Amino acid sequence: MRTFVSAIAVVLGVLLSALAVPAIWLDRNVVQEDGFVALAGPLGKDAEFQQRLASAAVGTIDTGTIPDALAGLVRPVLEAAAGSLTALPGYQAAWEETLRKSHRLNLAAPAAAPASPDSPSSLTLDLAPLVALATEELARTTGLPLTAPEQTLINVGEPEQRQLVERVSAYAPLGYSLAIGAGIAFALALVSARRRWSVLFAVGLAALALAGLWTAGSQFARDAVVGTASGNGLADMFTDAFVAAASSSFQSWVGGAAITGGVLVAAALVIRIASPGQRPPTR
Repeated sequence: MRTFVSAIAVVLGVLLSALAVPAIWLDRNVVQEDGFVALAGPLGKDAEFQQRLASAAVGTIDTGTIPDALAGLVRPVLEAAAGSLTALPGYQAAWEETLRKSHRLNLAAPAAAPASPDSPSSLTLDLAPLVALATEELARTTGLPLTAPEQTLINVGEPEQRQLVERVSAYAPLGYSLAIGAGIAFALALVSARRRWSVLFAVGLAALALAGLWTAGSQFARDAVVGTASGNGLADMFTDAFVAAASSSFQSWVGGAAITGGVLVAAALVIRIASPGQRPPTR
């Protein structure tokens, strides 16, 4: 009976762990704003992405208030601004604020940000902070009365992807409860087992198997997202770069699980060799 209870507890712990680890990673790196900014922040340092981002931001500046006589003079200034935007002292802060505003727009809880008729239905980036930085610089250099918009949205995903992200953001915080449940199950398995080394061995093997499963699942998800092109060069570049960064970050967790599994297997074997049990009595 003890062996049966221990085996069931190990299986339950493994199943809970299989769900808990990806959920906790999603909560820390996607659902939580600081984690999202830390994960996506380095994308703004990529030279090609920077240039496209700057061009997109500058291209949305409203020049409708500029007299027609000055329009021809302003165009070269706009092109120069697109090339120099990333060199401005406030660029990194504006990019970080862009990520924060975009995160709130896509992942804020309904209670914190009630939906309005004008709310976007797809995944979006709000470039308003970058547009404000470019507008401020242009107004300073040209003396023209330019005003930055409150929002400058570009789509980086389809409505179906936004719905998936919303479902994931609702599921991810449950990972901590699942992890606690897995810990309780493994503790029960150890307490009830007749041979505790066998529990460590089984859990270690399961961790190695889960590492392989998570790697395959991560690769499948990455290929599925990268394989869907939106037709917007900037959006596709952001999506591809973010998915690559997310996959690399999750793989570090998978590597940790694999190392833990290997250590548990080795520890179990050492315990088994050091404690072979009583030999049957000789007659």
